[in-house]
Amino acid sequence: MADAGLAADETPLAILYRDDHLVAIHKPAGLLVHRTALDRHETRFAVQQLRDQIGQHVWPAHRLDRGTSGVLVFTLDADTAGRLGQQFEAQTVAKRYVAVVRGHPPESGLIDHPLSKQRDDREWVDPRTQSAAQDARTAYRRLATIELPIAVDRYPTSRYALLQVDPETGRKHQIRRHLKHISHPIIGDATHGKGRHNRMFAERFGCQRLLLASTDLWLDHPVSGQRLHLHAAPAADFMALLDRFGWRATLQIQSPPL
Repeated sequence: MADAGLAADETPLAILYRDDHLVAIHKPAGLLVHRTALDRHETRFAVQQLRDQIGQHVWPAHRLDRGTSGVLVFTLDADTAGRLGQQFEAQTVAKRYVAVVRGHPPESGLIDHPLSKQRDDREWVDPRTQSAAQDARTAYRRLATIELPIAVDRYPTSRYALLQVDPETGRKHQIRRHLKHISHPIIGDATHGKGRHNRMFAERFGCQRLLLASTDLWLDHPVSGQRLHLHAAPAADFMALLDRFGWRATLQIQSPPL
């Protein structure tokens, strides 16, 4: 039976953790965190849906792109929101993602590449001002590779890899922009990726989503001070593709980034 606070056609959000101060969910791909001017016609948002589901106001502690699934944290009061926000600003929250990318990147690496600030759609900016590029660093480790006998572009085969990604900073769209910068864009990324590869995954594998998932997040509880580890395995549609490529066994819950 669906939660009484939800619309009849809404599936309850999967709650990963909840106490008197925090609640963490597994956000599905395609769900916006909150209302934006760019999506005026959208009617479903994680903030609203979670509020209705648990019967409490919630404050998002951070963001995930609409296409990204995985761990998303909310606070249950404004004071806790401020405390947790300070951790994100101080970069003491550790985050881990998995991504399927085009090509075979090196076994590991650190992308140290400044990124220009991308403003929120609701934020007015004087067109005469310019924002300097911000420091941005993303560490990654290659977990698995595959070469498919499918011609895309001018090559008779196509190469892809599964990456573990640990962003050290939190710039907007950082992972997507950084992986594009090293010429290994994420599959399903309509903005920073390669259309031909995205279409091939949609046609051959029925994959219509961005193949980026937030799997782990480590933070200090804003009230108790206890270090929390929040984990969510990739969503079922993501895991189906990993199974097809024989990659499931490469996913393991590991220690947080240094």
